[in-house]
Amino acid sequence: MGFIIQAKNLAKSYGNFRALQGISFQINKGECFGFLGNNGAGKSTTMRMIYGLSTVEEGCLEIFGEKIRPLTPPHIKQVCGIVPQEDNLDPDLTVIENLIVYGGYFNIPSKDARVRGQKLLDFMGLTDKTNVNVERLSGGAKRRVVIARALINQPQIMILDEPTTGLDPEARRLVWQKLRRSKEDGVTMILTTHYMEEAAQLCDRLVIMNNGLILAEGSPETLVREHVLPFVIEVRIPLEMLPTGIDEKILELGGRPEYMVDSLFIFTEQGREIWEKIHKIGLPQHSCYLRSANLEDVFLKLTGKREES
Repeated sequence: MGFIIQAKNLAKSYGNFRALQGISFQINKGECFGFLGNNGAGKSTTMRMIYGLSTVEEGCLEIFGEKIRPLTPPHIKQVCGIVPQEDNLDPDLTVIENLIVYGGYFNIPSKDARVRGQKLLDFMGLTDKTNVNVERLSGGAKRRVVIARALINQPQIMILDEPTTGLDPEARRLVWQKLRRSKEDGVTMILTTHYMEEAAQLCDRLVIMNNGLILAEGSPETLVREHVLPFVIEVRIPLEMLPTGIDEKILELGGRPEYMVDSLFIFTEQGREIWEKIHKIGLPQHSCYLRSANLEDVFLKLTGKREES
């Protein structure tokens, strides 16, 4: 695979505020690459530079091997599809009319845009919504229309900014499935998200960002393997009520204590074995939840912050 996008020491300042502090990454053709972080981490600044809403002033950004400075040129924008965080469909138009009008921005004739649009609506499971006014759609259906609209120009790159924010679990999983299908068709995807499960479900690789820096990079599985142990016991007791000397007792038991977001987490290689002995060190078993470690644990360990919704 070749690099579609490459950044080296990319930095950005707004007055005295350093939004990006010199980040480097490479995005391969045909993969889903994620930027995971809280508000203010720098992921949105990075996205704005990729799709041309913010200037590249420090460091180097290349798209399709072309250096971007100061803004992404129109011929690159022509092969990008954008799914913004907020739905910005025209409320006065029907679903298909929204797609046809948007196709016009890419010089797609109305007849061709209608044919493409109908195929995309079929693909997104919205055949029966073709001539419905968008204001009558559910939140999940609107997001699928926005994704269909982003595909109208047959993009090589899709930029997905919080694509499932505000959706219920069923609608979110339906959107995930449609995005996977698009990736299988060769579309390179760039995803920003607050949702750890979304990143784990969609991303081939991702970076975790905080305060304008990249803290870690890799596949979701690799990040979990490299930064935490396979099992974690969440201790659901206020810190001030923990037994004295609890850290030493956990270590003797074979666990590794970590304090994150005012909570105690015990990471271990032997989850069930330690959980069954947890009462011996003064922790009630009913207040300790055993589960497999996941991407949120990595995020918490590296940033000390929970994901935001």
